[in-house]
Amino acid sequence: MKLVLDTHTHTISSGHAYSTITENAREAYKKGLKLICMTDHGPKMPGAAHLWHFGNLKVIPEKIEEVEILKGVEANIMDVDGSLDLPERILKNLDIVIASLHDVCFEPSDDVEKNTQAIINALKNPYVDIIGHPGNPIYPIDIEKVLMAAKEYGKFIEINNSSFVSSRKGSEENCFLIAKKAKEMGVKIAVGSDAHVSFDVGRFEEALKVIKNAGITEDLVLNTDVGKIKEYLKEKKRKIGEEEE
Repeated sequence: MKLVLDTHTHTISSGHAYSTITENAREAYKKGLKLICMTDHGPKMPGAAHLWHFGNLKVIPEKIEEVEILKGVEANIMDVDGSLDLPERILKNLDIVIASLHDVCFEPSDDVEKNTQAIINALKNPYVDIIGHPGNPIYPIDIEKVLMAAKEYGKFIEINNSSFVSSRKGSEENCFLIAKKAKEMGVKIAVGSDAHVSFDVGRFEEALKVIKNAGITEDLVLNTDVGKIKEYLKEKKRKIGEEEE
């Protein structure tokens, strides 16, 4: 399965990442990617960019090094209500929004119902597109309930390559179960490198192993065609417009 875009990358603006957007785009081009999503950590992550950073992303070119750039955020889920650390006035102007649980913003818990509800409520947010690294073992979830919500609201569940390489160790079993259940339920998947340095942009090897072992087919994977993400975003914009009328 050939992936042509990376939905989850970080720049120096995240505070604990080490490359610029230009360096990330250059690496993406070298690896044959056509598009990357610039998804720096939301402002409640220690060391992350100020709110103004996300309000000013419009200054970033639509293409860098011949690679299309979608400007977004990896927002922090702050509570069981699924609240995010960016206001609607900022979210509505972003191209792509990942919502994730991080231990500095949402206390790790063995309370499956609490973790599950936080993610489901985030999925209800019309501006959220992808749930980041849901296989994190410090946040056990009811996989079927989360996937049912993702399908209901037309959102994507991430298989995060970094979870198997440099962070969130112990995610493998959970991610396989998520991918297997997604295959059964027809829930769509986004594959993110979660790169925190340019050399990891477009690094999908471990995530692809999980997808293959779970039997995920190309039609369920967002990253195989730039047209898929553009069509999704077009439909998202239409739905939000209808709700605002």
